[in-house]
Amino acid sequence: RAAHGPADKAALEAAICAYKHRLSSDAPKLATRKASEMALEVVNGTLPNTVGGSADLTGSNNTRTKGQSPVKPGDYAGSYIHYGIREHGMAAAMNGIALHGGLKPYGGTFMAFADYCRPAIRLSALMGVPVTYVMTHDSIGLGEDGPTHQPVEHLASLRAIPNLLVMRPADAVETAEAWEIAMMSKDKPVMIVASRQNLPLQRVDHVAENLSAHGAYLLRDPDQRDVTLIATGSEVEIAMAAADQLEAEGIKAAVVSAPCFELFEAQDQAYRDAILGTAPRVGCEAAIRQGWDLFLDRQDGFIGMKGFGASAPAPALYEHFNITAQVIVNQAKSRI
Repeated sequence: RAAHGPADKAALEAAICAYKHRLSSDAPKLATRKASEMALEVVNGTLPNTVGGSADLTGSNNTRTKGQSPVKPGDYAGSYIHYGIREHGMAAAMNGIALHGGLKPYGGTFMAFADYCRPAIRLSALMGVPVTYVMTHDSIGLGEDGPTHQPVEHLASLRAIPNLLVMRPADAVETAEAWEIAMMSKDKPVMIVASRQNLPLQRVDHVAENLSAHGAYLLRDPDQRDVTLIATGSEVEIAMAAADQLEAEGIKAAVVSAPCFELFEAQDQAYRDAILGTAPRVGCEAAIRQGWDLFLDRQDGFIGMKGFGASAPAPALYEHFNITAQVIVNQAKSRI
């Protein structure tokens, strides 16, 4: 059978919508890797043909849900594969599973290890097979593991792969939407990029529609705009705090959450213009600026990384590398 048909799509849409309404009511503060696990409980409880796995990081990637039993030698009834420390092997095997048909594979590792998977990820995109990659520990926010494990250039390099959707959700609602998009994809792989650190729920309203499917949307939309702040993932929280601070000073700031550059680029010009507006813009992402020309002009501001990370608690690192609400405020005010 196909993975997945119209009945599966309708069932998943209904299940994810109900789940998002529960999130809106509960407003949990979660690492998006944990939010991914919670969304996966909904996905695996709804769809019959998912096959999960991880490259020896199951407990950190949160890719195994309740009721999933592992595939073992001589026992292939399970729906979870322990790939071992074989990131490339995992990605290549998932391509084969997807090409075989009937099953929907997903597998996880740390985002810094995406480079080990890159040839197989590229083939996923080249062949148009709907594999789902779960890349956790997505920024300097993983803290004390240090710069070897802290992705800086990885988002830009992965967004450069044609036909790959790279989704960096800001909270549990966007994470659920990313999983819905991934499971319904038919002709392209999807990469869900998730945080280690806890993030507050940002989308408490407008949860019925999958806004992440637009790639970017207005999370905060004032009556008039003096400046537009654009952020992804864990930095959306910082942009929202900056908007509050600017409002206290009488400056109206719109906030755009941009979980997927590729889906935003696919929108029509009228939608993109409406989201970005004509006011000066400031982007924020704990990564390099490369690739942000979809959202920013040369004169617009950007708060992010210009070098590698360091070993320290996440809040200390964000302060050290000047990825803070106050820095966003300063850049916004300098452009108005």
